[in-house]
Amino acid sequence: MARRILIVGGVAAGASAATRARRLDEHAEIIVFEKSGHVSFANCGLPYYVGGVITDRDALLMMTPERFQKQFRVDARVRHEVVEIDRSGKRVRVRNLDDGQEYWEAYDRLILAPGASPIIPPMEGLDAPNVFVLRNMEDADAIHSWIDRHDPKRAVIVGAGFIGLEGAEVLAGRGLHVELVELQPQVLPPLDEDMAGPVAAHLRDQGVVVHLGTALKSLERGADDLAATAVLNDGTRIECDLVLMSIGVKPNSKLAADAGLELGPRGGIRVNERLETSDPLILAAGDAAEVVDAVTGRPTMIPLAGPANKHGRLAGQIAVTGEGPPAARVAGTAVVGFFGLTVATTGLSVKAAQRAGIKHAHVLIRRGHHVGYYPGAEEMKLKLVYEPGTRRVLGAQGVGGAGVDRRIDVIATAIHFGGRADDLASLDLAYAPQYGAAKDPVHIAAFVADNQDRGLVSQVEPADVARLREEGWFIVDVRPPAMHAAGCVEGAVNIPLPQLRERLDEIPGDRPVLVHCQVGQTSYNACRILTGLGREKVVNLAGGYAAYAEWQRSVGQPG
Repeated sequence: MARRILIVGGVAAGASAATRARRLDEHAEIIVFEKSGHVSFANCGLPYYVGGVITDRDALLMMTPERFQKQFRVDARVRHEVVEIDRSGKRVRVRNLDDGQEYWEAYDRLILAPGASPIIPPMEGLDAPNVFVLRNMEDADAIHSWIDRHDPKRAVIVGAGFIGLEGAEVLAGRGLHVELVELQPQVLPPLDEDMAGPVAAHLRDQGVVVHLGTALKSLERGADDLAATAVLNDGTRIECDLVLMSIGVKPNSKLAADAGLELGPRGGIRVNERLETSDPLILAAGDAAEVVDAVTGRPTMIPLAGPANKHGRLAGQIAVTGEGPPAARVAGTAVVGFFGLTVATTGLSVKAAQRAGIKHAHVLIRRGHHVGYYPGAEEMKLKLVYEPGTRRVLGAQGVGGAGVDRRIDVIATAIHFGGRADDLASLDLAYAPQYGAAKDPVHIAAFVADNQDRGLVSQVEPADVARLREEGWFIVDVRPPAMHAAGCVEGAVNIPLPQLRERLDEIPGDRPVLVHCQVGQTSYNACRILTGLGREKVVNLAGGYAAYAEWQRSVGQPG
């Protein structure tokens, strides 16, 4: 008899499961139940539809129920919610949200892909008509329509994650003054603080007002029962015509919990490497299900479209064939772009490694995305996190212009295969002057990690400079005099690199030495000279003066 496959949820995981199942079994009966009005849409494109970058709304609809039926012979039922799983009877209770009617459907295998929902805290004023979330097509339509009909002038965005930052760009692009509120002391909380600082500075440069380390306390209503003033917990009051809540998502796992399926500590549906839940007839994939962290090997929650699509595809395969490879571990590779800046990350940050109890070290470099002599090179800041001793790659973060995504993808590939910094250093990457350099930024980061791990050089962060100065370190700027005169680390003595050996007596032999140049490369050479000439305590300023000036700016100090 033909297998009967029921899928709860469409969009990424559910739709991928349905189409993969059909391609592998032409005879299976496949039904998808989707609570919203759209079975499969490009949710990552929603902000750009709101902002008018994507003008054709239908371009976001990846699959309609009609196309699902015609192309894949999949019965896709939108506005149908599965409200109960009867595991002993191998059936689900479904509610038609248009007429309220309920009915039961039997299954041979059940795939749970209900996704996640925006977190909405219990707070006064959040039910006002001009308060929005952005998770599905209905949300995007509501925001788009509100802007068109009401011409709002001031927006408050609560939460400075990926959606919050994309929202800031698209709302500013539609002419709104934007103020961003984030509970954490930095934007993009998954990043390390030194990588997030320049992101906040860039937002401010674009006219976005950024409130860090504070939270929304309430929304006060004005005319027509609309939210008119956002009140923060530090007493700040912000006038607003539109509010976008983007403080995170929570897995839609209540259906699974009510059916007695095992959940993880963060509420995700627990699955094995075959994506089977604690009931082997029920699989789960997507934002509601746990994944295995590619670095730690531990279950976690990573609500991203890439893993949801891949795991949904695998769930569909296993549902109809009973066979499939182990579910891929997830590094959390992600990228976001706003106001011309690209931010990308993969694997563990330094703070994530600390939380996981994993021994770690890191290096920080600044390089152009291609060679400097070819016009148009855009600078990127690249941070590589690795395990000392083994030099296993743990993670990376990149901030800059063109080419950041490519470098993070390369490092994500190394993480996937358990690669080391040595592997990154020896990669044979494509090179032409307009695309990169013979020594790519990925190579340079790996070289620095290798040098640091072998004890050839030590790095310190810009935030450490004040402490070292107080401890009596001697600071040397090895750039040319003109660059030194334009700005340097406070108290630095200018000894250009070509003169270093001849002017060695100007550096006190009884004091540790901090060396800086513009981005960290020339000063590395200086560190090797000083070490080779017998100086025992010499460190390099990570990222050079450019990183130091950027850090000063991000913390509000004069440059």
